[in-house]
Amino acid sequence: MKRLLVLMGASALAYGQPLALMPVPAQVSRGSGVLPIDASFQASVSGYDEPRLDRATHRLVERLSKQTGITMHEVKTTKPTLTISCEHKGEAVQALGEDESYRLVVDAAGAHLSAVQPLGVLRGIETFLQLVQPEANGFGVPAVSIEDHPRFPWRGLSYDVARHFMPVGEVERTLDGMAAVKLNVFHWHLSDNQGFRIESKLFPRLQEFGSGGQFYTQEQIRDVIAYAHDRGIRVIPEFDIPGHATAILVAYPALATPPAPKDVDHTFGVLDAVMDPTNPAVYTFLDRFIGEMAALFPDAYFHIGGDEVNGKLWRESPKVKAFKAAEHYQPSAKDPDSNIALHAYFNRKLEPIVAKHGKHMEGWDEILTPDLPKSILIQSWRGQKSLAEGARQGYRGILSAGYYLDLVEHASEHYAVDPLGGDAANLTPEQQARILGGEAAMWSEMVTPETIDSRIWPRLAVIAERLWSTQGVRDVPDMYRRMDVISGWLQWLGLTHRSWQDPMLVRLAGEHDPEPLRVLAAFVEPVKGYERESFGPYTTETPLIGLVDSVPPESEAARRFAVMVHTALTQHTGFDLVREQLIALRANHAQMQPILKDNELLNGIEPLSQAVSDLAAAGLSAIQAIESGEKSDAQWRKQQSDRITELSAAHAAVFPAFGGAVQELVNAASQ
Repeated sequence: MKRLLVLMGASALAYGQPLALMPVPAQVSRGSGVLPIDASFQASVSGYDEPRLDRATHRLVERLSKQTGITMHEVKTTKPTLTISCEHKGEAVQALGEDESYRLVVDAAGAHLSAVQPLGVLRGIETFLQLVQPEANGFGVPAVSIEDHPRFPWRGLSYDVARHFMPVGEVERTLDGMAAVKLNVFHWHLSDNQGFRIESKLFPRLQEFGSGGQFYTQEQIRDVIAYAHDRGIRVIPEFDIPGHATAILVAYPALATPPAPKDVDHTFGVLDAVMDPTNPAVYTFLDRFIGEMAALFPDAYFHIGGDEVNGKLWRESPKVKAFKAAEHYQPSAKDPDSNIALHAYFNRKLEPIVAKHGKHMEGWDEILTPDLPKSILIQSWRGQKSLAEGARQGYRGILSAGYYLDLVEHASEHYAVDPLGGDAANLTPEQQARILGGEAAMWSEMVTPETIDSRIWPRLAVIAERLWSTQGVRDVPDMYRRMDVISGWLQWLGLTHRSWQDPMLVRLAGEHDPEPLRVLAAFVEPVKGYERESFGPYTTETPLIGLVDSVPPESEAARRFAVMVHTALTQHTGFDLVREQLIALRANHAQMQPILKDNELLNGIEPLSQAVSDLAAAGLSAIQAIESGEKSDAQWRKQQSDRITELSAAHAAVFPAFGGAVQELVNAASQ
């Protein structure tokens, strides 16, 4: 068991060579020597200064104290460790395309961070903090010269609080993490079928009927916006209309295409409730509501959703059908019931309302029609094809397809997706310039405040790198090396993506020793994409406390084991470690029995535990075949491969994550 614990605990937290920065800066030159970081550390700002920069240097010292364990005091000194210079102020309301570049030079005598605007200072501070590492005599920063700037101006996270509400503390913690990896847009998804999450003073029924008592006051909203601004992050609200609007229509049923919903939805998916585009009262309501929200959120962009309108009630409504006829909407192969045309009509009525209140309209790619002003912004969740099509038509856009964190894909899957990849690679330079970047998406059907950090981090750091660093930064093994380091570093911000798991496993184990459950959890993963829905049904009231909620999207232990197997096969060394790991996994099922007995919380996990044990046994059989020196025949290989496929199946929405490594052993035994 000792070998197993060593493998599970290895997390690359030992900082060293080469550098472990994420995102990778545009230009890095290494020097010689180390700048010591000790209790005498001080930072000072010269040139342009403002309270935001003073607060940033205060947080810098505070975070250094946490990172190093060294008590530091902000005492003025004539020779600061880090000097910060800023040329001039930024926009009062942070704007798209503000200068985020910075230059950081470190040698053994000191460090200097310079930037044109405060945003560059904020980005450079994060790089400086990532450079701090243990040295022989304590902590230090290696000598380095960095010139850095982002590849894309729009680098964000779409954060859903409608399905499961996230208190302010979780929101602010997420903003801390976003700032640490240089993201700059927080897209706050505040309403949907399952909840309306913000106080409206003009329309108080929205929070009274649509929130279940879980919503943000306007004062809390202002506080979060200020918190984000301090960290160089824009806050953009989304109120999803005309579909995904049950929580609004429950409060104001006269706005609905009949029949109006009676209660907020507790189920998920594409639902029928939708606003009535033919009702003038809808636009009167939206004018007043958007005016109220536009005054609360200072950013220039206002997201109106616009996605997944199934149109069922539009097709059935006599009033809507009469309106379509009066407007002479002609059915077509692409739009057989003229609902696309009706939705376009709604958006044409909506855009001037948004513009009237000083905002640019933003929406999901279903809103893309050639007759909308080119000032709107398209967010593509359906793929790079629609993003590229918008750019060809003259619209600016951002990519979210491929960056859905809730689908619990591996970091390498997200890393391979590029806003200028796919169809966008064939655009002209002028058209490519309209693609502003991208946003990761964290939809909250399957997360709670207890688990959300584990679904966002550390994979969001990988997406942040794709949006900040040059397109040529694509080395996947090096990405994982640096991601592991940054994952540990992010803990100093209070993120819980590592600390969340053990309390959940202890809860599941009850009165029993949780160690066998820890071992099992280390080598399994949740099912990917939307497959978890087949293990449901799930509602907003389903407890998310099972093993599937207690394991990360990607098994670090399985990934490291795969590297160990590959190294053993290619370098002909290390088979003892591989064997010991598999022996421990094979034995773990027997040790799981007391935990599994009469445990409803682990219903369905017994066959998973057995499969992990049997998969380990298959790996040991392959090692024996390899070491015997006798090539196994094709029939044996097929039998073993079929068995691996069978054992890698999911149980209770969880599957063994090391089947690929066992398959590599089987392949080697056949060669």
